[in-house]
This record gives sequence, C-alpha cells and structure tokens, in this order.
Amino acid sequence: MKRVWHEWHARILAEELCARARFRHTPGVMITRRTPQPEQRSASDPLGAPESSQVKQHARAHFEKWAHSYDRSWLNELVFFPSVRVCQEEITRWQAARGDQPFRMLDVGCGTGSLLALLAGDPRAELLVGLDYAEAMVRRAAEKFSHSERAGRPHAVRGDSERLPFADQTFDVVTCCNSLHHYPHQAQAMGGFRRILRPGGLLVLIDGFRDNVIGWLVFDVGVALVEKHVHHASWSELRGMLHEAGFVDVHQRKKNVLAPLLVNVARRAD
Repeated sequence: MKRVWHEWHARILAEELCARARFRHTPGVMITRRTPQPEQRSASDPLGAPESSQVKQHARAHFEKWAHSYDRSWLNELVFFPSVRVCQEEITRWQAARGDQPFRMLDVGCGTGSLLALLAGDPRAELLVGLDYAEAMVRRAAEKFSHSERAGRPHAVRGDSERLPFADQTFDVVTCCNSLHHYPHQAQAMGGFRRILRPGGLLVLIDGFRDNVIGWLVFDVGVALVEKHVHHASWSELRGMLHEAGFVDVHQRKKNVLAPLLVNVARRAD
C-alpha cells in the first residue's frame, strides 16, 4: 500500500511539473511547448544565435544517431559508469548531511537515463526527471524507465539545457554528466542550474578533465575531432563560472587516469 501511495504521489508531482513548465504529457515523455527565445551574445558566452543554433543541431544529430547503441558503447566503462557512481556517492553524502529527507532531482543531458533508472529504487526520491536535447535519447530513457521497478517515478523530457523549462526552485538536486562541452553558452547553463535548485540544493557537474597531457589529448584533440564544436572548460574556468552563477561550497577533483574527469560539486546558498 505504501509503494502504491509513493508512485501515485510521484505521478501527481510530475503532472504538476508538466503544467507549470507548459508540457504536453505523453506516456513516459514530457515534451516542452515553450517558444525558444533569441540567444544573446556576452563576453563569457561569445556565440550568437546563428552559431549556437548550428552547434546545438550538430550535437543533436550526433546523439540521435548514437542513441540506439549508446548503452553498448565502450565509453560506458571509461566515462559514463564512473560518472554515475560519483553522482550516487555525492547524493548519498549530501542526503546524510540533511537527514535523508525526500528529494526532487533533474539529470541534465540524461542520455538514455541510466543514472535515474538506478536511483528509481531510492524511497527518498520524490521525483526524478531526465532532460535531453535528442528526441531519440528521450525515447530510450522513457523505455528504460518503463522497465524499472518503480516505473511511475522517473520521467523523460526533451528540452534545452541552456533554457530549462522548469519553474524556479523546483529541484533539490541537479546533475549534469559529460554533456557540458556541447553547450555553446556554458555560463548561461550554470545560471539555469542555480535558478531551478532550491536553497541548499546540490549540483554535481562532471565533464572531461583537459588540464593535463592525457586529458588534453583525449578531449581537446580526440573528442574535438570526432564530435566537433565542443569546449571542455578548464578547472579554473569552471570554478569561475560556478561562483559567478552564485554557487557556494564549490569542490573540484580529478577522477580516472586514461579518460580523466573533472568532478565539480557545489551548493546553492540557503
């Protein structure tokens, strides 16, 4: 009976979220109806609308093609699985410090939803939402969620990470793993992450670490050749963007050797 109540409660929260963000709710997928606003140039985000639009469309096309084989990629062992484990560890640590209260979470650039599928069994997870720019990724995530033990809890959304279609202070946790380098306006995305977090909320941001020789070769040379139009921000650059966006308690560390990752953990001020 308790399990049924939790699933019903999660569904009510999801429907409320859909209404507030102007979504059309289809089975397992929430699709935004918001009209995109013109992008502005700034010193920290040098791309204007035409250039950034092309970058986003190129990234979307790349991941639309990759979606069907994404979960079988060799990158899972090197990059994706380690990132998922880090997120789980950081959320567990954050939850322990706040007394294991219920939480709402958004995974930005969720791909096929592996992280949220794992967290679906956590009884403290009041609402789990994954957002991705590629429609094929959203469909694969929704399919994965439908087979999870708690199919009523995770939800997949197609949307733009730089213009998040959610009301202010909607989530307690925001994660973003291995997708920031595709964002033309990274500082703008940071501001959006802070906006939708509740006071004291947790941000876990992971991307390629390019500040040593191995990382430079892997990300600034290899990934850039394959994916094109990407920018892996340096350690200091990311720290600066987080502080500028209003995050506090920023902690950074490097993880892995052959495919080094930069783990950034921060909190929205109370």
